[in-house]
Amino acid sequence: MFTKSIKWRLLLGMTCLLAFILTGLGVAIYEIHRAGRISRLDEELRHRTAALNTAFFSPPAPGSGLDLGRNRDPGSDPDSNPGPGQRPPAPPEEFPGGPPDSDARLWNPPAPQLSGEMAGRLLAAYATNGFYFVLWLSDEAAPGLQSAHTPAGVIRPPPDRRDIGTYPRTRGAYREMIQATGRGDCVLVGRSIAPEFAAARRFAGLLLLGGITGLALILAGAWWLVDRALQPVEKISAAALKISSGHLAQRISVAETESELGQLAAVLNATFARLETAFAQQKQFTSDAAHELRTPIAVLISEAQITLARPRSPEDYRDAIAACLETAQKMRRLTESLLELARLDEGQIILHREKADLAAIVQDGMKLTRPFADARRLQVRGDLAPVETFCDATRIAQVVTNLLTNAIHYNRDGGEIRVTTRAESRGVVLTVADTGRGISAADLPHVFERFYRADKSRPGGHAGLGLAIAKSIVTAHGGTIEVASVENAGTTFTVSLPGSAATE
Repeated sequence: MFTKSIKWRLLLGMTCLLAFILTGLGVAIYEIHRAGRISRLDEELRHRTAALNTAFFSPPAPGSGLDLGRNRDPGSDPDSNPGPGQRPPAPPEEFPGGPPDSDARLWNPPAPQLSGEMAGRLLAAYATNGFYFVLWLSDEAAPGLQSAHTPAGVIRPPPDRRDIGTYPRTRGAYREMIQATGRGDCVLVGRSIAPEFAAARRFAGLLLLGGITGLALILAGAWWLVDRALQPVEKISAAALKISSGHLAQRISVAETESELGQLAAVLNATFARLETAFAQQKQFTSDAAHELRTPIAVLISEAQITLARPRSPEDYRDAIAACLETAQKMRRLTESLLELARLDEGQIILHREKADLAAIVQDGMKLTRPFADARRLQVRGDLAPVETFCDATRIAQVVTNLLTNAIHYNRDGGEIRVTTRAESRGVVLTVADTGRGISAADLPHVFERFYRADKSRPGGHAGLGLAIAKSIVTAHGGTIEVASVENAGTTFTVSLPGSAATE
């Protein structure tokens, strides 16, 4: 159930996505924080390296004291070791015009000299603040001067890095800044980065705690949103379950009808309504069919029982057999109509369409039903314009016959039937109008329903399937059939079919 639940799938997917995003964001923030602390440490180391470089390699004040042994010619002219900003003299044979500006500091840098008092202050300062320094002179591997608490293992940078400039390096748990001069001197300032690592770990812990808290809050909100979003689905499921158990009147109640689920609920409600109507019609159809078949069967049984009750004359037997035959033929017509309706509903009847003149089909139907009209002294008038349609002529003839039979059966004795055919822009139109007693407004919407009966509109022994069959045939042709009626004035049926040009 856990893996098949939409809610849990959504939450699991959102959890994985949010965890991935928060992890990436946390790593990025952690790296930025750690790089910032290292950058600030490098800035401090660079500042201290520059200060030591200036202190060691600036020209000494006159008579200040400490000489670290780098003066090339202690007895030479003071101008031989110029101070900062002064260009040293260049041999005329190498630089006739003097050394270029970019090489001025490489030609003859100042000798490292430091007063004893200043060296003492530096050593004292670097004994308490966590920093350490190391000074290498010329190409000597051993330090010329270093702070007291310098960690073990500090080595001079390799020769390929003894250029002029400042660069950092990480050595185990120490961060060091190195500055080299063109004369081979090198100054190194370092400090342990354990505080930075500890601060980074604390920051990572805070990030992890904040990420977990944020993820929990986001998932709580997501749970609420997903639960609220899936409530219509639960309502749909509950309604469908009730409908499947027989409550066909059940409908889905959704507040937000404009949302996707609201639109789905509206479609399902419409589907459920059609299902309810279809089941109701099927139930009514079954009941009506059973009722229609029960009457002739009862007649057959009654005739047989009466005939067999005592000996009768040949004429009585003949009459009884004739009554049974008439009843059996009525049953056959009813079962054939039911079978035809079932085939039309399932689309099993194949229409053989071809061009046909609707007026000719109507004339044949009028000839077929004229004896029934004459028996009731009905005048059948036709205004038949030749119009072509693309149809199954046999099936359309069945529709015409059903409509004419209906007009004859429900007309007044001595009344009139008017039949017309005409062409319109949408196709061809057939109308059959009678002067009968009409159909009431309450019965009018139901005249095409199977087995529908109304005392005023359908008296007599008809089963009530003719109009239902006619409607199914017309619908199968892509047409429409409509009815209009006025009580005590007559009824008009209008059939619209596609024209031959529209369907080719």
